[in-house]
Amino acid sequence: MMTESRPLAEILRPQTLDELIGQAHLVGESGIIRKFLTSGFLPSMIFWGPPGCGKTTLAHLLATLTNAHFESHSAVSATLADVRRVVKEAKDRLNTLSSSSEESSTSREVHQGSSRQARTIIPQRTIFFLDEIHRFNKAQQDALLPHVEKGTIIFIGATTENPSFEVISPLLSRCRVFVLNPLTEKELSTLIDRGLAYLKRSISDDARGFLLEVSNGDARALLTILEIAARLTGSDPVKFTTAHIEEAAQRKMLQYDRVGDEHYNTISAFIKSMRASDVDAALYYLARMVAAGEDPLFIARRMVVFASEDIGMAQPTALVVADAVFDACNKIGYPECQENLAHGVVYLSLAKKDRSAYDAYFRALEDVKQLGNLPIPLPIRNAPTKLMKGLGYGRGYQPYSAESLLPDRIKGKKYYKGGE
Repeated sequence: MMTESRPLAEILRPQTLDELIGQAHLVGESGIIRKFLTSGFLPSMIFWGPPGCGKTTLAHLLATLTNAHFESHSAVSATLADVRRVVKEAKDRLNTLSSSSEESSTSREVHQGSSRQARTIIPQRTIFFLDEIHRFNKAQQDALLPHVEKGTIIFIGATTENPSFEVISPLLSRCRVFVLNPLTEKELSTLIDRGLAYLKRSISDDARGFLLEVSNGDARALLTILEIAARLTGSDPVKFTTAHIEEAAQRKMLQYDRVGDEHYNTISAFIKSMRASDVDAALYYLARMVAAGEDPLFIARRMVVFASEDIGMAQPTALVVADAVFDACNKIGYPECQENLAHGVVYLSLAKKDRSAYDAYFRALEDVKQLGNLPIPLPIRNAPTKLMKGLGYGRGYQPYSAESLLPDRIKGKKYYKGGE
């Protein structure tokens, strides 16, 4: 049974870069942040990434490794008064220690002579970490500018939103923006093992898979669920089952195997519902996939395909909408992107259907497979050289001619039958 009052996520917070899970492109052997630490230089930064990918952890770690004073605030509740206090204390911390160092050195040299080297105290820097910086308004962000520019504070902002849109340009130009990637299932599984080792528990394969799904890539959420499961099971060193994780997460595991029959059955029902313009059924199957933790980009990709395959020329803008949904899912991720998916599903379901472009292409493809590369008519061949022109390439080409431009063997054949 856990007796430690600190959250498990805090207990397991890494103390070295090598202990950090994920973000190898930043903290690996050739990562730029590792190079910053090696060189002794640390600029102000903005961390952009999904929830639970390690933004706060990395900021804590930088403070630990540089012996900096760490001030952490959330932009949801922080005020300008908080910013002013942090800046004032940062100045005092620098000035006091600098003065103390000078006085200490002078005193030693007077009383002990120059035979003993004076001990130098390095002024302590302050890292001001501001979570959810996108919640700070323009005036609040403006207040940070002079202190970031002068180096009074090392500012680290964290955001799940695109900083190009949410952070004012002057502040953005004074900070390095680093993109933190979502943790992979392998990385999250490593984190599960660390948590289990501390808790002295084990977990079934099904429960591990469900924990990975329900935590949705959020390392903090994953460790919180493990911690709750441990507290609920008391002192018994039980092996966590799916039931334990369901109770801790307050979510039931749906019968949905991402690589099994249920996966393909559900996506098939989803596509066929949109094809039949049954918007309610399409939304239902969408909800089942989302609730089971299906990759939103997998769903969005199927929608992009559907827009051309089933709607096509009946409503060409469907492809634009489907592509926008995919882009939104890629930028935003769960949970918010489920709203983009729902928007797109309703649009695609209600759109008129026309498979004529899809069918026409595959008719043409069938001829290509059966007949091979038939000779292209001379009038529409490219003629970049004099020799080619002499052979008749491009001769007699009429750009707006009604004559069929297909090879002679299939000249006049019709693949596209609009409005089928």
